[in-house]
Amino acid sequence: MSDAHHEEESAIKTPKQLIMAILAGFLVPIVCIVLLVLYVTNEKHIGAGSDGLSPEAVAARIKPVADSGFTLKDVNAPKVLKTGDEVYKMACAACHATGAAGAPKMGDAAAWSARIAQGYSTLAKHAIEGIRAMPAKGGNPDLEDVEVERVVVLMANSAGAKFAEPAIPAPATPAAPAADAPAAPAK
Repeated sequence: MSDAHHEEESAIKTPKQLIMAILAGFLVPIVCIVLLVLYVTNEKHIGAGSDGLSPEAVAARIKPVADSGFTLKDVNAPKVLKTGDEVYKMACAACHATGAAGAPKMGDAAAWSARIAQGYSTLAKHAIEGIRAMPAKGGNPDLEDVEVERVVVLMANSAGAKFAEPAIPAPATPAAPAADAPAAPAK
């Protein structure tokens, strides 16, 4: 029986070994945590020979934020009117291509026949001012009336109407000063 029950000896035999074991028990986890934090927060440094210093990479890093996807336009420039097809794709297709909210589909002669019978001026008025679920100018207040009229002609003609393309109004010219007006007195 004495062979089956024998005591194992401890690895720590002196007080100095006990102190070292306790210190290692505290220091090893702390060192591991510090090293893990350094590893996680360390950024990748771009070294020599990488593409980080190429002209394209430098230009991408220093380009202004305003250049990302914005189209700047001159507010003083004359407005370029859109065609009926451009307006249809931009403002009308969302409803008139799918028939959403009861909108007549483009090219559907049966749905457009009653509307075409009302006449061009009524159709144009409804498109500009809005009617039922359709907002004024298809929801785009920046459209000129003639642009909306163009898309009305496009959609109605695709369903069998024979409307003529609307005339583009001449730009307004500033009034010339009257020749008979008295001159302002000098001070």
